[in-house]
Amino acid sequence: QVQLLESGGGLAQAGGSLRLSCVAPGRTTMGWFRQAPGKEREFVAAISSWSAPRTNYADSVQGRFTISRDNAKNAVYLQMNSLTPEDTAVYYCVSRTQDYPSGQVRDYPYWGQGTQVTVSS
Repeated sequence: QVQLLESGGGLAQAGGSLRLSCVAPGRTTMGWFRQAPGKEREFVAAISSWSAPRTNYADSVQGRFTISRDNAKNAVYLQMNSLTPEDTAVYYCVSRTQDYPSGQVRDYPYWGQGTQVTVSS
């Protein structure tokens, strides 16, 4: 059973920044999805675990968010800059054993409990 432990959510002002962290055992693909009230869960970013990891970003966060990982700590991070109220959502850390940064919900069997991110205008 893979357990993912997220931290770093909270409240930010528009234009501000937050950094999410997630710890999970094993060297697998890790990533983030989010779900806003009344909306479907959507992909945010993912990163593979090879020594030269590949990344994948949703168009809506490209250039504003950066995903990174520290394999020694089994951790993945999401640096979120230039936040807007549209980024308000519960953010979920995910992982999969296949080493490819898929953007599909169905490809991730392991999910954290989620951390709330709220951006005020």
